[in-house]
Amino acid sequence: MHRPSHRQTGPASVSRPGQRPMTTHRSLIDAWLPIAELSVESQRERGASSALPPLYFLHVWWARRPLTTSRAAVLGSLLPAWSDNWPDHLLDRFPLEKEYREWFKTLLGIRGDPVADRKRILQAKDAGIKLDRAYAGPRAFTLAPSAEGLQVFRELLEYRWGDSTPTVVDPTAGGGSIPFEAIRFGLPTQANELNPVASFVLQGTLTLPARYGPDLADDITYWGGIWADRVKTRLGPFYPRQPGESIHAYLHARTVACPETGKPVPLSPNWWLRKGQHKAAVRLIADPEMDDCVFEIVEGDDIDFDPDQGTVNRGKGRSPWKNTTISGDHIKAEAQAGRMGSQLYAIAAKKGRDLVFRLPDRQDQQALADAGTELGKVIDRWLIEDVIPNEDFPEVASDMRPHHYGMSKWRQFFSSRQLLVMGVAVEELRWLQTEMEKDLDSGRAAAVGAYLAMAVDKAASHDSIRCRWDPTRIKIVNVFDRHDYSFKWSFAEFDGVHNLLPWAVNQIGDAYRGIAKLIDPSRHALFSDRPERAADLVTVHNRDAADLPLPDGSVQAVVMDPPYYDNVQYAELSDFFYVWLKRTAGHLYPQFFTTELTEKAIEAVANPARFAALDKKNSRRLAQADYQAKMTRIFAETHRVLSDDGVLTVMFNHKKTEAWDTLGQSLIESGFQIEASWPIHTESEHSLHQAKKAASASTILLSCRKRVAQDEPTWWDDLAPKVRRAARNRAERFRAEGVEGVDLYISTFGPALSVISRQWPVYTSEVNPDTGQPMALRPEEALELARQEVARLRLQGMLSGRKAEFDPVTDWYLLAWDSFRAGAFPYDEARKLALALGTDLDRDLRPLRIVAKKASNVKFQEPIHRRRKGLADPGSDSFDRLIDAAHALMVAHREDGISGAEAFLRRTRLGKDSRFRALLQALINAIPRTKIKRAFARSEAEDLDGLAVLFPDLQLPEDPSAAPQPTQTRFDLGS
Repeated sequence: MHRPSHRQTGPASVSRPGQRPMTTHRSLIDAWLPIAELSVESQRERGASSALPPLYFLHVWWARRPLTTSRAAVLGSLLPAWSDNWPDHLLDRFPLEKEYREWFKTLLGIRGDPVADRKRILQAKDAGIKLDRAYAGPRAFTLAPSAEGLQVFRELLEYRWGDSTPTVVDPTAGGGSIPFEAIRFGLPTQANELNPVASFVLQGTLTLPARYGPDLADDITYWGGIWADRVKTRLGPFYPRQPGESIHAYLHARTVACPETGKPVPLSPNWWLRKGQHKAAVRLIADPEMDDCVFEIVEGDDIDFDPDQGTVNRGKGRSPWKNTTISGDHIKAEAQAGRMGSQLYAIAAKKGRDLVFRLPDRQDQQALADAGTELGKVIDRWLIEDVIPNEDFPEVASDMRPHHYGMSKWRQFFSSRQLLVMGVAVEELRWLQTEMEKDLDSGRAAAVGAYLAMAVDKAASHDSIRCRWDPTRIKIVNVFDRHDYSFKWSFAEFDGVHNLLPWAVNQIGDAYRGIAKLIDPSRHALFSDRPERAADLVTVHNRDAADLPLPDGSVQAVVMDPPYYDNVQYAELSDFFYVWLKRTAGHLYPQFFTTELTEKAIEAVANPARFAALDKKNSRRLAQADYQAKMTRIFAETHRVLSDDGVLTVMFNHKKTEAWDTLGQSLIESGFQIEASWPIHTESEHSLHQAKKAASASTILLSCRKRVAQDEPTWWDDLAPKVRRAARNRAERFRAEGVEGVDLYISTFGPALSVISRQWPVYTSEVNPDTGQPMALRPEEALELARQEVARLRLQGMLSGRKAEFDPVTDWYLLAWDSFRAGAFPYDEARKLALALGTDLDRDLRPLRIVAKKASNVKFQEPIHRRRKGLADPGSDSFDRLIDAAHALMVAHREDGISGAEAFLRRTRLGKDSRFRALLQALINAIPRTKIKRAFARSEAEDLDGLAVLFPDLQLPEDPSAAPQPTQTRFDLGS
């Protein structure tokens, strides 16, 4: 397209803040962050669910950021970048930039060389070697800043800001990681959150631990113990136990009537009780002479059936009475009519140190029936007294399965016995609150009441008909093991009186104690010479992030982790807790619980369900526009409250280009330019997960500044080479620091956005037919250019120095493996990668069986599967695409071994073809060599490894299992 002749003017109506930043002061985050060390520490922090930071155990919140990454974002935003123009007293302390960086890592809590330690651990793990000691130092988040470190920190802040206590704001504080780390360093902190559940949790995470310190944990456990005992006294008969046993879980299957016999059909996707070394399962028996199915527990080698063959699959049931299919519509109709029941089929119990499984006896069944009778006696009174929720599940939601399966009210998320426990717990807590207010001062009594309200939430999230039994980990899984309202065909129930509340109280008490201890050392070091307390530093607001109660230009740093497009529907999910908190904490924090359900209309998420009634066909596009408008308002408000030399640091984790396009557009339209971006590997990673699923493992930290207006527009044709150069340079740097796969592409999005944000407004050569004016650039175009540049770079890298050109299909295959590092990955990202390489996913790749589409993903087809479809045939003499020849070689090797592969190479003369050998090298470099129990997870990797003996010039990656560590005796990933 030709550039318009009027390029010298540009449309004045869309003039934006422009090129020059408002400040010459650089923050440390603008110049450098220790991303390799932060990546390791973030993974250590989240490596085991039992060793997460205590914030995670206090209350469910979704997509919490690691504390160490949050600490780096806050401190890196406030501290100055090293400069040889510093005043003498700072240069005396840090004469070299290297020394400053080492000090910063120490301030973050990083000890030793965690990167080297991580490499050694992975080598040992792949080799099956157990290490005596994993990491040299403790996890970074556990270390509080020293008094000396804090003093130097203050001096640097005084130099950078003229004040040793600059203000930090998090407008979308969520689970509280960012403000938590800010107050640990004595920084005045404003934590805002629209969601009332999150706002309440922030009080329990920030304000109350800072005010009361670790000692409050004793009050929580003391009063919580009284509360649990009273519930037990009232409800003990409904949870009978056999002598010497403690009930670990009751296992139920939902039931519907068989359409032919009318008899109940227990619905479960499988019948496993325990997997692993000591297997156990239940056998379903449908005796035509009986009215109900019965079960038999079978263990070990006696399991002579397939427990994976359940009675429901993909929403359709199977009647064991007639061995006929039960339609999904019939199941839903029964559920919506209130005719879906449940059947208790097994009980997991602890006897001594052993976990055993038994069938329910007559006493167990009678207790269930009695609980239902008791609930019938009290439920009307409870509804009048507002003890249990009577609110409806929303009619408009992204996940409508609760309605489909008969859960139209929130109380229907619980069985009769579970709801009885919840109601008694709420009732007893209300009465207990009155007693606490007599024995404790009002503030302390309210604090204890708040944490016991969280214990109610914890009980609800682990004792609902949405809790499943995990036979691998042998435990009850909470309702939000997935971020949705997926229906559970079978569910696990806690012992609601002997175990549930004591466990919940202990969890809350331990979480509080851990949080308070993390804050407490900082509190003493920080305030030894200052009058204020840690609690005075933090303020929690519950309001729209686009309307902060702060003066213009009053904030030095905004550090935020905004909602990630459509990743999590926070308001919809948090309603599960909101309806209980209204009843347990509403009198303590009435400002948080003023509406029937959580606020959704102004929540900044992309939710097509909200627009389906308006325009179902375009609901996704409308949701994207709505999200962008709301994020633009939030960033505009951030721009207002920031000082002219203030720093905005945004954390973002999303693999979809449209999410980044929307984020970039919002930032730019709000008047920001992006100074720097840093990818930090923050997500927990396990070999099996990575072998099967593509996911962005990195959180990108974007450092942004206010932009001042420029008069002249910039043209995309002139700017595109700069975007290519920036993307390539950063990709080379980040690749050297260990960033791989889809994260390498995403890591260049920040630099691409940085180039265009500095030059904004940017116009394309395309003319708007309605106005005759050139059209503004969408950030997505710059992101696509960055993607293309990384693709070129990665193709070169996979060739290990060889020079070769392949066909577009082969290029795509290589880059898809290199990018996603998984057998399955998002369809839309696969499509965009194909477009970047001049091919088409649906036209060129799917018909060739390179991939198959499944729902919103595509999945690589193994060579042997392609051969069955008449492709990749080792009997062919020629191939249209080089990847077909490589797959045919793999098939020959798999079917006939090395001799078959040699025969194929001789016949096709590919053995001496330089392009073919270059492709094999690229495939070796691209396809993950992940092993599970010392066997390759992918057949392609196994075949390439075996074929390497035929090509002496091929370079196999170093086998980690060769790492010498023979004398160590214990494997420990470190805590």
